[in-house]
Amino acid sequence: MDLRQLEYFVAVAEEANFTKAAERVHITQSGVSAQIRQFEREVGAELFDRSSRIVRLTDAGVAALPHARAALAAAAAAQTAIDQVKGLVRGRLRLGMVTACTVTPLFDALAAFHRAHPRIEVTLSEGNSDVLVEDVRAGRIDIALVGAAGSTPGDLAYRTIVSEGLVALVPEDHPLAGKEDVSLRRLGAYPLICLPVGTGVRAVLDQACAAAGLRVNVALQATAPGTVMDLATRGLGVAVLSATMAEDAKLTAVPVADVDIPALLALVWRREDSTVLRALLPHCTAAGL
Repeated sequence: MDLRQLEYFVAVAEEANFTKAAERVHITQSGVSAQIRQFEREVGAELFDRSSRIVRLTDAGVAALPHARAALAAAAAAQTAIDQVKGLVRGRLRLGMVTACTVTPLFDALAAFHRAHPRIEVTLSEGNSDVLVEDVRAGRIDIALVGAAGSTPGDLAYRTIVSEGLVALVPEDHPLAGKEDVSLRRLGAYPLICLPVGTGVRAVLDQACAAAGLRVNVALQATAPGTVMDLATRGLGVAVLSATMAEDAKLTAVPVADVDIPALLALVWRREDSTVLRALLPHCTAAGL
């Protein structure tokens, strides 16, 4: 057996699906399947029950999994120790980013990081903040840019980039356009357009409404702030976003007055020591993050 087979075995065990495991390790599904079959022939036992759509570990697979993880961890630690002696940093940086979010300083930090450490492969995936946080916890990604309501998850290390309030976005001829601010109760009189559940801005809106005992009508939702604003431009409802998201809007931004929970944008990562993250974070600081 080799480390590649162990990596594929752990990926299939954790994803419970050959296709998802193949996406995770960046090869074809047939390649993963072939390596797992070879691994099973070498150890003399079937490691997965493939009789249903969800791939499950056999008893032999359950017994092998912790040892496979330990072997991969030991190999990574050995490589890290060698690289530290040689003054090298290598490996993979798996970055997650909330969907349709553009943070130019983060891109600048990644570019500087890549120039300084060209041996490190950088991968990027997008998703809702709640999914990204779980991916960080599970070790599927190393660091993520996420939105949060009021505070970041207490079990993760973090660096807050933005902390701000919500704004309502309306066309110039809308009744709210001339107001200095708008209350949640007044806002609730209109159909709202917002980001979906699982995003930081939506969590702020939902938590603020729950605290005030209000139920609002989120008539439309979209994953991209630009789409939320386009829908509002066409008179389909009042857009609700964070202040920064609305900076370049062609709509009138009206602060939502009685929301005490800030909308946060933050980098989050596991607290365990990581050579790759230790190499990245100074570049984030230099970029103003």
